[in-house]
Amino acid sequence: MSKQLHETILFPDASFPYIMYTANSEKIIPEGRGFNDLHWHEELQITLVTQGRLVIQVNGVDHELLAGQAILINKGVLHVTTHLTHNGQYVSFNFPEKLLAFYADSAMEKNYVLPYTDSSLVSLVIKGDVEWQQIVLDMLWDMKKRFDMTKKWGWEYEVSIKTVQLWLILIHNITLSSEEAPKYVKLQQERLQLMLSFIHQQYSTNITLQEIADTAHLSISECTRSFKKTIHMTPYDYLIKYRIKKSMELLISTDYTVTEIAHRVGFNHVNNFIQSFKKHQNQTPKSFRNSSNEIKQQRKN
Repeated sequence: MSKQLHETILFPDASFPYIMYTANSEKIIPEGRGFNDLHWHEELQITLVTQGRLVIQVNGVDHELLAGQAILINKGVLHVTTHLTHNGQYVSFNFPEKLLAFYADSAMEKNYVLPYTDSSLVSLVIKGDVEWQQIVLDMLWDMKKRFDMTKKWGWEYEVSIKTVQLWLILIHNITLSSEEAPKYVKLQQERLQLMLSFIHQQYSTNITLQEIADTAHLSISECTRSFKKTIHMTPYDYLIKYRIKKSMELLISTDYTVTEIAHRVGFNHVNNFIQSFKKHQNQTPKSFRNSSNEIKQQRKN
């Protein structure tokens, strides 16, 4: 079974569902998703760039962030880090909205949480060019410090208080659109997630554009429009790109022949596979495998 788009976050402590990921282009600690891996989760996310420069795509829109800048991503929104400079690093804080509500059905939840998390708000970039943004960025650096240190008595309270203060500053400065768009935006998002999930599950079979569109009860033209608008490629291009990605994993981690891999990832003809691979990676599957093996050897030595 392939990876689903929906990420279920494994919190270090289930009784305090809060996590900070530290990521560079090589790895994410603790293990998580994000780099070149399109996904969404139920939790809110705030990403702070600590070194270098990154490009993060949120619901199809690219945001370029430099060291010291951050972005808030709403729950249930598709996102992926598409580019990170070789020395780049970022941290992502993920937590559920209920942390901000104190308890279910509270005045806080009703007035200050759900009106924002259930709205059409997709993301908010925090660059630090106005005073309140600078305050938020300072708070995020402070949060990072708290996560990096040994957790002392009262740590969970300190992190929670900091997060609620931060949220209050954010919502004080967010303007929500009042039109009825949110429902439509949410629906579009859900349909796209259904179609992408279908591709992730069925990429190794001979799937058609009609089948992709059917999973979201859309016409082929509507399905194509949805893909182009949000992830800037056709469903077919996305399918090929995903197949190539899965083939790279197999080239690195198995001894299957190139022909076997082509069939395993859904290409009927090995020549098609090699051509597509070259187009996407500027090298053949064989040379990709050889250079990966060389890198592995060098690391061992």
